[in-house]
Amino acid sequence: MNRDEWLQSRVTYLKNLKARTEHQQLLVLLADKPDRSVAENQLFAALIRVEQANDRATQARLAAAKLIQTSKRQSQQAERKARAHRLIQQGVLFDLASLEHRSRGELLGLLLAAAKTDDPQRWAHWKEVGDALLAEKSEAVE
Repeated sequence: MNRDEWLQSRVTYLKNLKARTEHQQLLVLLADKPDRSVAENQLFAALIRVEQANDRATQARLAAAKLIQTSKRQSQQAERKARAHRLIQQGVLFDLASLEHRSRGELLGLLLAAAKTDDPQRWAHWKEVGDALLAEKSEAVE
């Protein structure tokens, strides 16, 4: 879009605003004035540069906001994927332990009982048994 087209569309935009700044009001008035003096032309050119700078700044703010939103959305998607992956892996453990036929209440009760256990030897034993089964299943897949 060339300068004249930009100016025409910008003046139309400014005319439709409910509230304009002082320099925007002056820009609209000078744009509509057919016989501007040299001083008015200089002022008009300066006001155009100011309005172009404001337009570029607005576009830059919008672009930055869009990038931030995209980044947030991608981060949220990655978090959801990681959570879903973790939940699937945990569900597989119930299948490996042949507990898929148990109710949710039974499984939660089992987990709550294990969570209350403070005996490090018991946890070490459970880890040893679990690691052995995981290694066995891993070898079977390969």
